[in-house]
Amino acid sequence: MNNFESHRESYTKDELIEEKVGNDPVELFQRWMVEAINDHVKEPNAMILSTVDSTGQPELRTVLLKEIYEGGFVFYTNYESNKAKQIDQNPKVSLLFLWKESERQVRINGEAVKLSAEKAQSYFQKRPRGSQIGAWTSPQSTIIKDRDFLDRRKNDMENKFAGIPILDKPDFWGGYKIVPDKIEFWQGRDNRLHDRLLYTKQEDSLWKIDRLAP
Repeated sequence: MNNFESHRESYTKDELIEEKVGNDPVELFQRWMVEAINDHVKEPNAMILSTVDSTGQPELRTVLLKEIYEGGFVFYTNYESNKAKQIDQNPKVSLLFLWKESERQVRINGEAVKLSAEKAQSYFQKRPRGSQIGAWTSPQSTIIKDRDFLDRRKNDMENKFAGIPILDKPDFWGGYKIVPDKIEFWQGRDNRLHDRLLYTKQEDSLWKIDRLAP
């Protein structure tokens, strides 16, 4: 099958009306997250992160939202990964949440700011031990010979930290907070006449709301 012209979905689950959304997009996002969980969206905290490499080429990957912190969207990663290197060069990023079961999408533009080592350490020590070992194991984004390379490094790390009940995070591992300046909410509607509301942060830190044509 290589032709998708006849594939259609009808969106009738909800509507997005200015009088019902409020003035704070982060609060609206949190309400939508709760509703996505109630709609049994699989991994509702999965978000597509867009960065730009040194040639201007956009790159995408999926990361996991771990927290809303001081009005920003937090995720954790290896600071030696491609995405972290690109953020160092250009902290302007975009996020995308797609909640198909809720017939909703949220797009976020903003700036990535590194979290403190203390905050990253606090989160790291709450992770499952297997995830902690995995962070120490993987030289993220580098070319490796084969799967056995990872398995051997994992065994080495398990032996290295055997008997140590609480692991510190690696120096090369930490978090980012995406501080938003634009957040667009998309609600699917019938006949492709979808609802789109765009919040844009103003100089006084208040948010302007505009309706966009679908």
